[in-house]
Amino acid sequence: MENIQEILYENLKKFFGFDSFKGTQEEIITNVLRGNDTFVLMPTGGGKSLCYQLPALIKEGTAIVISPLIALMKNQVDAMRSFSLDDGVAHFLNSSLTKNAIARVKKDVIDRRTRLLYVAPESLTKEENIEFLKKVNISFYAIDEAHCISEWGHDFRPEYRRIRPIINRIGSAPIIALTATATLKVQHDIQKNLDMLEANVFKSSFRRHNLYYEIRPKVNATKEIIKFILSNQGKSGIIYCLSRKKVEQLAETLTVNGIKALPYHAGMDAMTRSSNQDQFLMEEVDVIVATIAFGMGIDKPDVRFVIHYDIPKSLEGYYQETGRAGRDGGEGKCITFYSYKDIQKLEKFMQGKPVAEQEIGNQLLMETVAFAESSVCRPKLLLNYFGEQMEEDCNNCDNCLNPKEKFEGKSYLVLSLKTILGVKEKFKSEHIANILSGIATSAVKTYKHHHSEYFGAGKEKDVKFWNAVLRQALVAGLITKDIENYGLLKLTKSGHDFIEKPYSMMLTQDHDYDSVPEEEIAAGGGGTGAVDEELIHILKDLRKKMAKKLSLPPFVIFQDPSLEDMAIQYPVKLEELHNIVGVGAGKAKKYGKEFVDVIQEYVDEKDIIRPQDMVVKSVVNKSGVKVYIIQSIDRKLSLDDIANAKNLDIMELIDEIEAIVSSGTKLNIDYYLEEIMDDEKLEEIYEYFREAETESIDEALAELGEEYFSEEEIRLVRIKFFSELAN
Repeated sequence: MENIQEILYENLKKFFGFDSFKGTQEEIITNVLRGNDTFVLMPTGGGKSLCYQLPALIKEGTAIVISPLIALMKNQVDAMRSFSLDDGVAHFLNSSLTKNAIARVKKDVIDRRTRLLYVAPESLTKEENIEFLKKVNISFYAIDEAHCISEWGHDFRPEYRRIRPIINRIGSAPIIALTATATLKVQHDIQKNLDMLEANVFKSSFRRHNLYYEIRPKVNATKEIIKFILSNQGKSGIIYCLSRKKVEQLAETLTVNGIKALPYHAGMDAMTRSSNQDQFLMEEVDVIVATIAFGMGIDKPDVRFVIHYDIPKSLEGYYQETGRAGRDGGEGKCITFYSYKDIQKLEKFMQGKPVAEQEIGNQLLMETVAFAESSVCRPKLLLNYFGEQMEEDCNNCDNCLNPKEKFEGKSYLVLSLKTILGVKEKFKSEHIANILSGIATSAVKTYKHHHSEYFGAGKEKDVKFWNAVLRQALVAGLITKDIENYGLLKLTKSGHDFIEKPYSMMLTQDHDYDSVPEEEIAAGGGGTGAVDEELIHILKDLRKKMAKKLSLPPFVIFQDPSLEDMAIQYPVKLEELHNIVGVGAGKAKKYGKEFVDVIQEYVDEKDIIRPQDMVVKSVVNKSGVKVYIIQSIDRKLSLDDIANAKNLDIMELIDEIEAIVSSGTKLNIDYYLEEIMDDEKLEEIYEYFREAETESIDEALAELGEEYFSEEEIRLVRIKFFSELAN
């Protein structure tokens, strides 16, 4: 042992210049040198690479490092060469190499100069490479980003499932598998697939003390992001969006508002992409707006904020992406904009996929929803998801800093636990919550649980409430999720003890981000300009008066978000109204005069200093899409043809048309409505909006009947209604 330690420290200093190891590195490397299978779970920034690089330099033979990212391989090979005098010490073998380069790599390996050979999993499966590797003295296999093996991981790669059979063909050697994120389910999956269930497992804590987590309602998100960045000027940040289109739009909007930002996504050519990445690393730009393609293996220690414009598809993805903030131990703010509508969009994207994949995808999405809507300490929830217990609250996340009122949960917990036992511990939390609140879904009926003694036993509370109780029971360790049949709830020993001897436990109710009170929306969930309550009342009274005079519903004149924005920005000229959300030139001209006069009077009387720096400029002519839509409707083109031409589905096109109309532009879509709808139907929807209290589509569907009217029809007639009466 002494001998191994001596060799370790000597080589650590010689190759890497360090005097000491970080965390569990020393134990891991010792385990690899002893020829044992090793499983390493270590958060981003913990020093995973050293765990296979150092033993590769010490051990006889060549270590085969299997890694999914070509860019990452190149960086690591360059880094290894900088530690050694011999350039042949490290090589990579992947599709980016020429025939000559491949021959050179193979010669160095056969000549025993190469200690680390990085291989993409796709290259590993090629017959010629398998035959070549059979001739090599392999010291061990390192499998980086091992979560790619599991279908439950956030970045599943089918070719990773074939690694073990190929290793068996090439020749057995110890394995070290490494990942920065893995739930117990994913860990079990990786070990099983690699046939290393007996491996020694080294797990570092997933807790990152310097990260601040916050979830905000997705209201005026672009504007909130701009305000946040302007108040954190000069700091580096990453903003994640799910679609390439949104990445480009947002990067453009940030630039227009004086922020140094660039886009990054897989649809860009490699040259631009790598140039944008380099500019970010060299601090020529402050912000990268990216899809999840960005950030893996990017070693920028001083990213000060990570913003999610769209919520990720899984909590593992979220942890991985937020983990790119504050890797130097300094400030790291992780802010996510959340709306359940985004979750529904993600569910729709999954519809064409195989059923098994859909089930996994939905299960992972529900975990994300649970995290977003919960009012429990955020790090506590995250750690629990990765199988780690955290005793105290962090006192540094939105939920700890703005705690919701707590209530005594003892009786609710007992009822939940008894229900789980009552259905033989064979169901997921959604199902248990439906039973308790008395909702006879098709699954509840299939299993005859609507006849169970627990059906409706908690019907005074809704499904959301019971889900919150179950999640807090998980965090408290009273229940656990089965690993083999992921998601099935089972009682732990503590859970059984709790039923026997219940004790006081305070719980909180979940957030409801899709029905946030007005004042919270206006404040944008933390530290930004709040609505002027007095002014909003004055503006609503004025709107009511005008509505009466013009015989129109009030929302036709200006919608609530527009009034709220006026009560933050205090526009006193008609052209300033154009900067208000949902107000275009047409609307400002038609209704704006009385509103700006009232605001001017109010500003003078109260001696208000207006926050002009909060005016967010929008990108003129959004990539020409809006202009194209307006011109095409003028030419009476079918909406289906317009949608196809711009690669949108019909609902996305309707979103665009609604935005155009709500900003005050008149559009005549009568020609299209005549084609798809009879007059009676059209008249009925139109009349409904004349009398309606609000413009809500859900309320319209409920009132008119979902069996007779579709959301598409109602939205299209509402566009006609706004265009004719509001603009």
